[in-house]
Amino acid sequence: MYKTLLTLSAFIVLQTINAQEKKNRETDTIKQLKEVIIEGKKEIKYTKETSSTVSKMNLKELENPQVYNSISAALLKDQVATNFNDAIKNATGITRVWESTGRGGDGGEFYTMRGFSVQPTMVNGFPALNNGIIDPANIESIEVIKGPSGTLFGSSLISYGGLINIVTKKPKHHFGGEIGYNSGTYGSDRVTVDINTPLNEEKNVLLRVNAAYQKQNSFQDAGFNKSFFIAPSLNYIVNDKLSFLINTEFTQRESANAPMLFLSRYAPLSFNDISLFEKNYKKSFTSNELTISNPTFSIQAQMVYKLSKNWTSQTVLSRGNTKTDGYYSYLFDASNGTAFGRSISKRNGETYTTDIQQNFIGDFKIGKFRNRLVAGLDYYKSSIKNGSTGWVSNGVVTLHDGNDTGDLTRAGVDNLLIDSFDGNSNAENEVYSAYVSDLINITQKLSVMASVRIDHFKGKTAYFIDEEVNGQTAISPKFGLVYQPVLDKVSLFANYMNGFTNISPKEVSNIDGSNPRLKTFDPEHANQIEVGVKTNLLKDKISATVSYYNINVKDRVMTDPDNINNSIQGEEIESKGVEVSIIANPIDGLNMILGISNNKAKYTKGNLADGYIGLRPEESGPETLINFWASYTITKGTLKGFGFGLGQNHASKNKTLNRANIGTFEIPSYTILNSALSYDSNQFNITLKLNNILNEKYYSGWSTVTPQQLRTLTAGLTYKF
Repeated sequence: MYKTLLTLSAFIVLQTINAQEKKNRETDTIKQLKEVIIEGKKEIKYTKETSSTVSKMNLKELENPQVYNSISAALLKDQVATNFNDAIKNATGITRVWESTGRGGDGGEFYTMRGFSVQPTMVNGFPALNNGIIDPANIESIEVIKGPSGTLFGSSLISYGGLINIVTKKPKHHFGGEIGYNSGTYGSDRVTVDINTPLNEEKNVLLRVNAAYQKQNSFQDAGFNKSFFIAPSLNYIVNDKLSFLINTEFTQRESANAPMLFLSRYAPLSFNDISLFEKNYKKSFTSNELTISNPTFSIQAQMVYKLSKNWTSQTVLSRGNTKTDGYYSYLFDASNGTAFGRSISKRNGETYTTDIQQNFIGDFKIGKFRNRLVAGLDYYKSSIKNGSTGWVSNGVVTLHDGNDTGDLTRAGVDNLLIDSFDGNSNAENEVYSAYVSDLINITQKLSVMASVRIDHFKGKTAYFIDEEVNGQTAISPKFGLVYQPVLDKVSLFANYMNGFTNISPKEVSNIDGSNPRLKTFDPEHANQIEVGVKTNLLKDKISATVSYYNINVKDRVMTDPDNINNSIQGEEIESKGVEVSIIANPIDGLNMILGISNNKAKYTKGNLADGYIGLRPEESGPETLINFWASYTITKGTLKGFGFGLGQNHASKNKTLNRANIGTFEIPSYTILNSALSYDSNQFNITLKLNNILNEKYYSGWSTVTPQQLRTLTAGLTYKF
């Protein structure tokens, strides 16, 4: 089968070469044939054997003492994944707790893994913020990197549970591409384009452009999202030593988002079960007039220079800009068992980011010991500008009858917001970092990793822009051990990893309110210990990872037990769990993934009056998550190319609000079934995808209760050239 695919790929590319370059010399043709053979090499469909971003150097998964899941573009294509949330459900132990709000600073989707909230903030290992939703059109793979990873990625944009890194599609050496159209339930329409072409005869200047247009209405009575996305990527290979790669992404997105329903944090809970929320499942409590826009731009310019046989220099400039312009509202529990008050504002803000990295990557020997090392310098700056209105009340929603007394017209809301401008503000952060990581092969089977990072953080808060109010230095170590009893087949690993958070200053005062002042804090730290096994068996047909981790967070800021107007450090959280990830290709045409995770998290130390001690944090989400997908494509005979897939996502109960002094509200567990049918030929791909087959009502939440998508049917057609 591999030879057939290689021959077919070679034939297609050679036909293009002959048509466009009849005057090429014979030596050029031989060179192109070699490129075709390299690009046509088949890998296990859902497996990515190596990564250059997880450890900032090229390592096989079995060599890496850290756990990560890689979600391939092939898997997303099989599942007809048209949004980022559907895509990331394929990773073990991660689920969405907040949908995108579009608001400034943190308007993107929030997920939780290993007990801590996280947003997708990295592209190709570098910062890339987004206040809206990420379009999957330019995704080659998604790397869900587990555990506190401050040593290599710093603290500003990641979580103690890990980070989400998007690897983008890169230009190739031949002309080709595809055009796709998907249409589905709730007025869904999506058009995608992927075009790759060399720009000169030498084929050392390569261009690839991915683009997508999407429009979809909500399953509720109002709400929609509409977006246009384009991502040009240019690769200039100057010679065997020097190359340049420029990746850009532009997104224009407008949406009308249903307000999230917040349960009260200040009074005892007045809800006992989900029934009142289920009664209003299809009510959005908004209108399509109240929209918010999130235009986003990012660019990554990378220069790679091979200094010698053993050393490579990587220089990267990354710039980003994401905006918020429009109406944002939320509903807050009135603590009477039925009513939620609406607060609304017109948000106007912008976030700018700059990141400059210089990495030196080496592969060399000291004596008989092989060293693979990365040493780098990193400068990161973010600036968040805000010029929004204030918050005003706009009616009350009562769940027992679904009544809404608010004005949901744009004119009505604008009238409410008159004279409520909140003023202009700006918050800036700068981080100067240096790091080094070395993987040393003691023997061919035994290796150790030692890493350390030094961060110096400087910040100016929104209301103290002319005064530097925070300066912190943090050191983050990382150690790993890998032993392969069966080389390239079985890997036993252990790691110690560290993460940290630079804490913004808070305004405090004496217990009687006197002596108001700004108080600074030391960095907050998390430490993880993890052990496990990775396997790659049966001629690479089964890849599995099983691990146990324990994360301890200390020095979190909490209310001073002796002074309600003061904040001190001392709160602690423990999060531990087990994860199992399996990717299998047992027979030709059959591909499967399975992920099982169980997380136990709790506050172990803090202010008793806050009500958290001994309880699961609200950001931790469900304790147990299971994801499964299997697809089979017929590889021979008259039905060759026909395929079908079946999968599920399961989540246990989620304690969305969990406080001893307020109460606990549980979101019910759920199991969602999905399926797909497809036909794939050399020139066409036809798909039919059914999500949430049983039309189950289910929810997500993080101190909130948010209904999720009901059954959807999507049909797709792709033309390949």
